[in-house]
Amino acid sequence: MKFTRMLTTKLTSFWLMSLAAIAFVFLLSAMMGFVQLTYKFQQQKVSELESMLVNHYHTQPDWELESWLPPLLLAYNAVDFRLTLNDEVLFAYKGNVLAQNAMVYNHLLDPSAGLRMTLTLPQPFAHYSVSWYEFLILGIGLLAVMALVRLGYSWFSQQLDGIEELAERSRLILQGKHEQALATPGKGKPRLINRALTKLLEELQDAQKERGRFDKFIRSNTFLDAETRIGNRLFLNNRLDALSHDQGMVAHGVIYLLEMDDLDLLQQAKGEQVAKDLLSATVNGINQILQSQPNSIFARRSHNQFAIVVPQISLIEADQLASKLLKVCLSQPLPDVENSDNFFHLGCAYFTAGDNAAQLIDEADMALRAAQLQGNSNWFMYDKGAIDEEFAKGSVRWRSFLENALVQRRFYPFSQPIIDSDGIEHHREIFTRARDNQGALIRATLFIPMANKCGLMPQIERQMMERVLALLSSAQHANQVYSVNLSLDSLMSRAFTQWLKTTLLEYRHLTPQLIFEVSEDIVIHHQEKLQPKLDMIRKMGARLCVDHVGQQVVGTYYIRECHFDMIKLHRSIVRHIHLRPENQLFIRSLIGGLYRTEVQVCAEGVEVFEEWQTLQILGVGMAQGMYFSDPIEAQ
Repeated sequence: MKFTRMLTTKLTSFWLMSLAAIAFVFLLSAMMGFVQLTYKFQQQKVSELESMLVNHYHTQPDWELESWLPPLLLAYNAVDFRLTLNDEVLFAYKGNVLAQNAMVYNHLLDPSAGLRMTLTLPQPFAHYSVSWYEFLILGIGLLAVMALVRLGYSWFSQQLDGIEELAERSRLILQGKHEQALATPGKGKPRLINRALTKLLEELQDAQKERGRFDKFIRSNTFLDAETRIGNRLFLNNRLDALSHDQGMVAHGVIYLLEMDDLDLLQQAKGEQVAKDLLSATVNGINQILQSQPNSIFARRSHNQFAIVVPQISLIEADQLASKLLKVCLSQPLPDVENSDNFFHLGCAYFTAGDNAAQLIDEADMALRAAQLQGNSNWFMYDKGAIDEEFAKGSVRWRSFLENALVQRRFYPFSQPIIDSDGIEHHREIFTRARDNQGALIRATLFIPMANKCGLMPQIERQMMERVLALLSSAQHANQVYSVNLSLDSLMSRAFTQWLKTTLLEYRHLTPQLIFEVSEDIVIHHQEKLQPKLDMIRKMGARLCVDHVGQQVVGTYYIRECHFDMIKLHRSIVRHIHLRPENQLFIRSLIGGLYRTEVQVCAEGVEVFEEWQTLQILGVGMAQGMYFSDPIEAQ
């Protein structure tokens, strides 16, 4: 921190100045004491000379000073000497030493006899010169002092660095970067405070994880069946609403109704635990098959009836999947009960875009009754006439179409605005559309599943990124912010991620205008593998968004761990939110778990004013959907 570093610098400077002042005072005191001692020594020699002259005067009246006094005055470096008795000169001496500001001692030796001495001596340091040896000793002493001062400064700075590390951790905590502050404990001092911060951060992290587990608990009890841990009837209705618009389905797919006819009789005859074991084994087997079907829905409608919805699947694949589902059910070991070979029945209803959502359940139910009438465990597909040829054909034709569209660059960006609570456009999300040879638009719900199956999503998303960067480089879209969706295949592709890294480096000035969206389902199941790729995107300056939040019943801990800047609620949570208190409870718990973070919450699929009004009351800051604007081509 700049302020703390400034205080540390001032403290260190004050310490050095104090040390220098103390050293100067000690040196000055030593010099003054030495000078005073030298003057005192000179005065002592003069006093000794006076005592010798007085004793000689009293013991030897004839004096005879010439025999011993000149050598003594010469040893004293005397400039001038005069001894008088009642103003009569008894002895005079003139030395060869010249001195300025000499010391003159004029003392009366014997007042009764009138004996007076006048002695002129040079200053104690007048003829003193410092030798190289003394200079060497002085230099060594100064170097030793400087080395000790430097050592003390280094030690002092090192001790203060601990305070700096504490200040840095405090700054990270105030900025909400708790994970980074916990990951860099350092050597902060005082260590007691540092350990206390670490402990509090660990407890905060545990509390956040506990909050995430509590959110998952709320969602589980709201949308999951307590016995089988799959979706319940409310979960199924939410997801079907998300797959429809104005009571019409937005994509093609199939719905299955699986019924265990004699489950109640089995429970009465063999006990509740046997029935639970059969349910658990059957559900696990079906879940394994559905893992290969993206965005599939598996829910329990009643005690002995289950619903399976698989969107974006061809009619041929739907027939094959029905056979697999029934085969898994028949592979479960049934107890010895009556009609054990007539226990499982599967009714199927294929739907296309525009089909009535409410009618689908009725059609699937009719197919289920037809399967039951046939006897034995079997499945039946509801026949409602000719199916669109586009859905019945395999992936070979789609691969040819998609490859030609890539070569001819017939994938175009469509954008839809995301509006904040003030009614201002926050950014625009990019949707991909394709055109056929006649120029007609192909829905993304048609070609994206096929592109995933053919492994062409990285090439398509690369082409879309190039178009988006071209838009941002134009003057018309200079200040626009776009969000771009990334698929699992693209993020797992080494070639695509390397290209994306190089491109973001090249367009580093545009990265603040980019938001990359990743599906929640992808992040949950591949978080460890995706973490380095997401970190790379974030370090390049772009922002991250996780969409389809709420589509699956999972915890929200990944939002903090992956450092997402924005989350986007799935349309199944948003649809009719003003009429569904259980969905409102989920949004409240989600936003509460993101308290004191900078994560923004957005809702997709808003279609009426009441939904947007309720979302604002719940604390959602942004939304997109038909209520605001339809997607338009970005040009």
